[in-house]
Amino acid sequence: MNESSSIIIATRNSHKTEEITSILGNSFVVTDLTAMPEAPEVEETGTTFLENATLKAVAISRLTDALVLADDSGLEVDALGGQPGVYSARFAGSGAGVQANNQKLVADLAAVPAEQRTARFRCVMVAAQAGNVLADFEGTVEGRMLERPRGEAGFGYDPLFVPDGYQQSFAELGTTVKNSFSHRARAMKQVVTWLRER
Repeated sequence: MNESSSIIIATRNSHKTEEITSILGNSFVVTDLTAMPEAPEVEETGTTFLENATLKAVAISRLTDALVLADDSGLEVDALGGQPGVYSARFAGSGAGVQANNQKLVADLAAVPAEQRTARFRCVMVAAQAGNVLADFEGTVEGRMLERPRGEAGFGYDPLFVPDGYQQSFAELGTTVKNSFSHRARAMKQVVTWLRER
């Protein structure tokens, strides 16, 4: 691909766009759905991250000539049978915010001992163009859940998640450290390799 290749991220989540853009670097011109006001809200009816990412990538890629990247990602807590999983953004109910989701997670894990608080963040990225899936990628990072939120950086469940090998939560580690090895960073590393080999 040339140096000014255009990529559209199928999201209106500014945190997600910033994270992906920082990982991609300056080799690509990155925009998201805020630049496409006509783009519909794609309903995430899939039961897996791959299904949801595919739904978004295919739908948006039918509206543009650009390469579209869509991700679906979330938190899988072993003691909760893998929940919240694909429902991470709406764990406390439709329209619930980050604080409500975190409060529900803290409450649901209240009786779970430290050694059983294992969890992982999982990210699946799908690349599509002209309504066709070109590739998919997956990244995970293992860790454990805290009893209460810690840290101010990051977003979502970051204040409750401590990645393996660290004592600080993602929210305490800060964006630069998190973006070096997060689930999204690991998926995006594969995306970058794929983009450069196209």
